[in-house]
Amino acid sequence: MPNRPIREIVRNQRVVTVPRTASVRTAAHMMREYRIGALPVVDGERLVGIFTERDALFRVLAGRLDPDRTQVDEVMTCDPTTIGPDRTIVDALHYMHDGGFRHLPVVERGRPIGMVSIRDAVGPELARFEHEVHDMEAIAEILA
Repeated sequence: MPNRPIREIVRNQRVVTVPRTASVRTAAHMMREYRIGALPVVDGERLVGIFTERDALFRVLAGRLDPDRTQVDEVMTCDPTTIGPDRTIVDALHYMHDGGFRHLPVVERGRPIGMVSIRDAVGPELARFEHEVHDMEAIAEILA
């Protein structure tokens, strides 16, 4: 597995954050719009939490909370584990494994500058796999 620096992984990411007072529905719409599984929650520019798909499912839906009336800060994970941009993807994987989570905010001087996920760790390998699947489908089409 490549030992890529986190800074390289988040370099071209658009940092999408949600204010702590946003509704869960707003956060869910943002996650759908940007096709992301977790949002850093901020108070001003400072990271105060993380809101994930699991939070939406287990804390909101299963908890029978109203997503329009429930604020993100009521159901987020407060003070999440974070990683600095000069650490490596292997370091991030260790944090995720030890903590049992799939998303890790990248923070510099208290401000979120990106998010790494399990998917980032297999990025090049996943791209290669998707290319191979595409090739196999094209061959199957030709042979059909």
